[in-house]
Amino acid sequence: MDIGGTKIMTALFSAAGKMLSKEVRPTLTEEGVESTISRLASAIKDTMTQHRLSPSGIRAISIACAGGVDSEKDVVVTPSPNMPGWTDIPLGDILRERFGVEVFVVNDASAAAFGEHLFGAGRGADDMVLFTVGTGIGGGIIIDGKLYLGARGGAGEFGHMTVEASGPACPCGNTGCLEMLASGRAVERDAVARLLRGEESILRDTLRGNIEDVSAEQVGEAARRGDTLALEVIARASYYLGVGMVNAVNIFNPEMVVIGGGMAELGELLIAPGRRLVAERAFSISSRSVRIAAAQLGNEAGVHGAAAYAHRQSSRRSS
Repeated sequence: MDIGGTKIMTALFSAAGKMLSKEVRPTLTEEGVESTISRLASAIKDTMTQHRLSPSGIRAISIACAGGVDSEKDVVVTPSPNMPGWTDIPLGDILRERFGVEVFVVNDASAAAFGEHLFGAGRGADDMVLFTVGTGIGGGIIIDGKLYLGARGGAGEFGHMTVEASGPACPCGNTGCLEMLASGRAVERDAVARLLRGEESILRDTLRGNIEDVSAEQVGEAARRGDTLALEVIARASYYLGVGMVNAVNIFNPEMVVIGGGMAELGELLIAPGRRLVAERAFSISSRSVRIAAAQLGNEAGVHGAAAYAHRQSSRRSS
């Protein structure tokens, strides 16, 4: 399963890694944590019913979840801004008790990185980092072919590296975070501010006076159509994403940097400026060999990675 602020994706995989089914339903986080967990349980039950499965026929349930996850204890420790109230939630224990099977919980961006490494853009790259650029920014790290989670599962929070020391305050408590300057929300804030200053844009026709309702997708579409304001907003986000990529390349010396998330649908419009910045600013030993590309699995990366993570963890625990 992949749980985010807007949707819950539930997929069934064979032991060989083949996706057998997929279903998506809204998260409805505004209804509270308990309600969301009930929706998770219902999604699992519906999948089992559809495929005539009993708990004994399931090897594991694996959850890719937004927020800070202690993967040793399968606990959602710190909430994502998109999932308020998810603090110290023992999700693994809750679902183990309900279904009587092994449960694994991992950060959603880390799961996406593992999915892209095994089945997507990162295939064949033993050292890889993933930036998920959507409403917020997350990240995942693959080192020597293995998913790197850090001491407690918190590694890869690329969205909260400082890229502008005097930049805007972030809800995480830091200032100048990458997420505040290069995410979908950052694009929306920047576009709103410029429109409110009276700058011209085809977005005005699209929004029909509701300037503050602009979405990152609308800005991206306007940029594809050559709108100057939209192009400049995307260029600013791309620049800061490039700064983050330079930092990651210098720290990890990866074979690949993969850009995923909803903003990655902009393709080279988002990625090319970062690629140039890496070539100009990163240490040459790293910049000369790194490949930078868009993710390939789209919104299915998380469930692919979660399934593979559970398969490997389950095999390790049983050995």
